[in-house]
Amino acid sequence: MAEEDLRTILSANIRRYRSLRNFTQAEFASKIAISVPFLSDIENGKKWVSSGTLVKMANVLKIEVYELLKPDKVLPDKTADILEKFSTDVHTEFGKSLDGLCSSYMKKLAKK
Repeated sequence: MAEEDLRTILSANIRRYRSLRNFTQAEFASKIAISVPFLSDIENGKKWVSSGTLVKMANVLKIEVYELLKPDKVLPDKTADILEKFSTDVHTEFGKSLDGLCSSYMKKLAKK
């Protein structure tokens, strides 16, 4: 993995977790003792952070440090497409099975 990829992952995760905690950039920057322009550069993948700042970010966001560096999407697009199609097939077959069970149950009730 290239440093640029890691910056992209970090910046996306910071924005996502910051938004989940409803922090503005100004609020978050203040809590981790950095300037808003520096935070903006981090969130835009232009600058990197020290390990100390990374730890502060994770603590304020109430997550583990590794979560800031973890890719959101770990499956290649082709794999995700295959799984999505498989999921549709499973739902279709489950629906058919459920319809069959309901029909059988209704027939049994009608005989009683």
